[in-house]
Amino acid sequence: MTARVVSCGVVLLDTAGRVLLAHATETSHWDIPKGHGEAGEAPYVTALREMVEETGIVLAPERLKDLGLFVYRRDKDLHLFAARVGDGEVDIEQCTCTSMFPRRSDGTMIPEMDAYRWTEAGEVDRYASRSLTRLFQTTLSLAELHRTL
Repeated sequence: MTARVVSCGVVLLDTAGRVLLAHATETSHWDIPKGHGEAGEAPYVTALREMVEETGIVLAPERLKDLGLFVYRRDKDLHLFAARVGDGEVDIEQCTCTSMFPRRSDGTMIPEMDAYRWTEAGEVDRYASRSLTRLFQTTLSLAELHRTL
């Protein structure tokens, strides 16, 4: 039995309860900012680092609400945190991804994320991967998060 991978991320909501999604470069889907931890890194530190690397958004640790560990895919779990930003606090036109990876076709280094959007809870399925859509539809209600955050 192989160990499950844990990816840490932030479910970032705006005042209207929309979730920030980032477009995964050269794919058809959008995702929340998330990624794998480095050795000895606390999950919240990983989540905040991934947020900065994939969006340029800096959040203070005390703004995070720990949502816990979620089964995500057959081989991966997610440790998620939630935060809310106020009106005008995040301009998605200014978001930028500094995390790079090699393009499959030619090895050119390209950003992990290349576009950003605020997405209504009911529209997540139009943009996100099946795994993320299923998580929000079955386990982690964005509407409930909006009410309690």
